[in-house]
Amino acid sequence: MHKRSIQIVLFLIGCLLGLPSLAAKVDTLDIPSASMNRTLRAAVILPARYKKANYSFPVLYLLHGGTGSFRDWLTKTPDKTLLHRLADQYNLIIVTPDGDPTSYYFDSPLVKTSQFETFISKELIKKIDNTYRTVRDRKGRIIAGLSMGGHGAMFISSRHPDLYAAAGSMSGVMNINTASWKVPADFAKSRAENFAKLLGPPKDGDTPYPGYTMVTLADQLKKNNLPLIFDIGVDDFLINGNRDLHRQLMDNKMPHDYTERPGAHTWDYWGNSLPYQLLFFSKILTENGVMIP
Repeated sequence: MHKRSIQIVLFLIGCLLGLPSLAAKVDTLDIPSASMNRTLRAAVILPARYKKANYSFPVLYLLHGGTGSFRDWLTKTPDKTLLHRLADQYNLIIVTPDGDPTSYYFDSPLVKTSQFETFISKELIKKIDNTYRTVRDRKGRIIAGLSMGGHGAMFISSRHPDLYAAAGSMSGVMNINTASWKVPADFAKSRAENFAKLLGPPKDGDTPYPGYTMVTLADQLKKNNLPLIFDIGVDDFLINGNRDLHRQLMDNKMPHDYTERPGAHTWDYWGNSLPYQLLFFSKILTENGVMIP
């Protein structure tokens, strides 16, 4: 081989060796749910250091949106390596569980197969803690999600502040009153019918399901004093509910991180948002003494 050609080959090999390797591993777990008498699934992204380490890792529980599935965060972001890279960067386990298409992650008093508050806060945590080397304490657990999952993360953490160190929402449904959404009438009607199926007939007024929607839980969030981060795109159809919750938290002087950015209800937006939220969470995990340097 010509000397010049050998130099080029060696240079390319050096460049390849210098690239960060995508070492994070993805498991898929079956998780039996006694509360719903069925089995659901979750993807588990393990950081590169998990295999050789003998210490425990913090966990981010990352919830999907409406009509989605447990694989959404792995398959729909513009950068398909996003979760792998974040798991490696912050040395934490990321769990993306199934939440059904329109469960909104609460326990339905009417539909026995839709008990997702119990599934996420009890059955899923138990399975993950018994399967992996995790920090088995609230100081090492974070919960976040997008859209329906943003509501789920905020709602579940508001009811179980003893389980999580912080919570986050991206483009979250902060008000499940569909009249507050900037959407076509038929879509609003279909979601309203879904809430009636899960929760029963709505009450009159701007908050038809008090206790099940975040704009009615600002005082509970203040009482819990759990670190919160939520953001939304300025062109998102759910922006009114997010602004309402932000105003309430400002009024009751509850510290929180709220951001409006350019963007809409899209994977481009969520793929950009998640790294900001991980930066926020990493500071909390570091303060809690569970962040792996």
